Amino acid sequence: MNGSVHASIENSSAHWEQGETLSKLVIATRESRLALWQAEHVKSLLTQLGHEVSLLGMTTRGDQILDRSLSKVGGKGLFVKELELALEQGQADLAVHSLKDVPMDLPEGFALACVMQREDPRDAFVSNHFDSLDHLPQGAVVGTSSLRRVVLLRALRPDLKIEPLRGNLDTRLRKLDEGGYDAIVLAAAGLKRLGLAQRIRQTFEPELMLPAAGQGALGIEVRSDRTDVLEILAPLAHQPTWRAVSAERAVSRAMGGSCSMPLAAFATVSGDQIQLSAAWGDPEGVHRLVRAQLTASAQGLEQAASMGTSVATQLRDAGAHG
Repeated sequence: MNGSVHASIENSSAHWEQGETLSKLVIATRESRLALWQAEHVKSLLTQLGHEVSLLGMTTRGDQILDRSLSKVGGKGLFVKELELALEQGQADLAVHSLKDVPMDLPEGFALACVMQREDPRDAFVSNHFDSLDHLPQGAVVGTSSLRRVVLLRALRPDLKIEPLRGNLDTRLRKLDEGGYDAIVLAAAGLKRLGLAQRIRQTFEPELMLPAAGQGALGIEVRSDRTDVLEILAPLAHQPTWRAVSAERAVSRAMGGSCSMPLAAFATVSGDQIQLSAAWGDPEGVHRLVRAQLTASAQGLEQAASMGTSVATQLRDAGAHG
């Protein structure tokens, strides 16, 4: 997000008083069970602040196209375009997204107004018959919709057969349960949010499988001219998470990142210090990864983003490319 919008959020939060009420707020959301949970979560927090809130459920192109990979049909932006149109036309005041589905650069007139506290950012191994990735037999079929996960899985287990897996969370679990896959890899955050943590057989530590930029975090998008909504959302922002994902997303932005790039980026925050790690996989199938890491002080979003740009340079210097 640009500095001027961030400044307006910081300034507005200084004079925000709980109990101020906008007549009504409408949240645009996808209609998958996970997306609705996320929107309901934001609705609950805003209701506690004294606002009247309703949901506008929408089906996006990303939800409709299930027979092709996202990288071939327009990328993750397909999950947000219809929601942005609702914001533009005044049908909704804000849109709630899984941040890893949000393009690195928003269209003119839109802003990432708030990043909320992160859930578990890690990837999860889900299987009905095997306890972990190591327990899979040679040639086992693993499903994933992510090129990032494909290259990381290949690096860990080049003997596995990795097959595409599209659809919302419930659809992916159903395909596993129907026997189409020996295991699938999903974001732990979504499983936990829907009360499905018991399906997780193994959680991959970031050192083993680096998460996607923004994974586990919720982002709230608004029209950039809606200063009233920016003020209302300020109390929901979690600054450590926002700094971390700003660094991560800057890696992807500098690499020209989209879902067609096998790229991972993950940051942890401790006080003013950010440790940022990134990995790029060879999309041609050569089983090698390029990794980069940087630890530095970054108190604001712009400093965090600068770290991401530096890490992207390290990746390129080591042979990564768009």
